[in-house]
Amino acid sequence: MIRFKDRADAGRKLVSKLLQYKNKPSAVVIGLPRGGVVTAFEVAKELNLPLDIIVSRKIASPAQPELALGALSQEGFTFFDEKIMRMMAVTKEELAPIVHAEKQEAKRRLKLYRGDLPPLDLENKVAILVDDGIATGATMMATILSARNLKAQKIIIAVPVSPPETLQKIKKEVDEVICLGTPSVFRGVGAFYDSFAQTDDNEVISLMKRSKRLQ
Repeated sequence: MIRFKDRADAGRKLVSKLLQYKNKPSAVVIGLPRGGVVTAFEVAKELNLPLDIIVSRKIASPAQPELALGALSQEGFTFFDEKIMRMMAVTKEELAPIVHAEKQEAKRRLKLYRGDLPPLDLENKVAILVDDGIATGATMMATILSARNLKAQKIIIAVPVSPPETLQKIKKEVDEVICLGTPSVFRGVGAFYDSFAQTDDNEVISLMKRSKRLQ
């Protein structure tokens, strides 16, 4: 079974699959906060590419907060998993208060993490979207919507691990998918890490600053 020491180790292992983008002027590594930024930092550092973020937020089930019924991007684009919503008998109208709260949280985090940086510019660029793993794929789908809206020329997904069925859905939406492991038995992203401690805001801010100094 595929395993990683921690998120940084996963990022270093992803690099070997992305060497064609090393030093590419048009390429940008995009981390999904919070944990995905740790993985993305290692990718950006080794490829000598700029690091940035797109803040997407899970839209959780009111009955099961750990279950994603969808996600929204920092611009407010929403993605809903209609199959899971039908299964949970939840309507979009019922989720409206959660969607509103997550939109506010996305704005807060975007301002906190990016500070006074100019708005993210992906027009005619290669966007390499990196997370520490994919489960339902909801937040990644919202991030793809955002990258597309920002007119990225090419969208690449690079993740350490994902369920095969989730990856198949995502492959239809992007130009390229790189995934190191697609185990048939999937009990959550953290199960494939020796250390999967929660990443806090300060670590994300620190990695963003360190990345800018490397450029």
